[in-house]
Amino acid sequence: MAKLPKELEKAILELPSKEKDKLLLKLISKNELLSEQLYFQLLEDESDLKFKREEIKKQILKVSKMYHDTPGWMMMDMRDLSGRITHHVKVTKDKYGEIELNLYLLDMFFENQASHLENYSGKTDSIALYIAKRTELILKKLPKLHEDYYVEFEKSMNLLLERVHTKCPAYYARQMQLPKFWSY
Repeated sequence: MAKLPKELEKAILELPSKEKDKLLLKLISKNELLSEQLYFQLLEDESDLKFKREEIKKQILKVSKMYHDTPGWMMMDMRDLSGRITHHVKVTKDKYGEIELNLYLLDMFFENQASHLENYSGKTDSIALYIAKRTELILKKLPKLHEDYYVEFEKSMNLLLERVHTKCPAYYARQMQLPKFWSY
């Protein structure tokens, strides 16, 4: 973000309140992410956060059950869903939801697309690397949560690590030195 020259900053601060409000609203309306962030901060609460998570989970479940011709098409859908999770986190700053939703995403695809994720091959190479990297990301984000939440993620994290080490991502899991077990 560009820094304003001191003179301009001073001039803006000296503007009448009504003019500053107009400028502020005009600027906010041009930034969709900022608008969504402010809407969430000012007009929504914790119950809305849970609803937003549930909506993303519904999308994940629906897409994970769809027929995918190839692992490549499946990975495109996973990336789209990951983008939705990332957007949700940017808007809400929901660190818990980021971990919960990413674990759910990988879990649902392992559950519903087992045939594509069972064995490593040239066709599964990209998705195997993608899953290993998403797993690594979750492992890096977990310590940033309060430790009271760890118990809620232990079972699903260990199931994911087991799958990552025994299914198509196993090669990358070893290469990236992902743990075979997670405990707090």
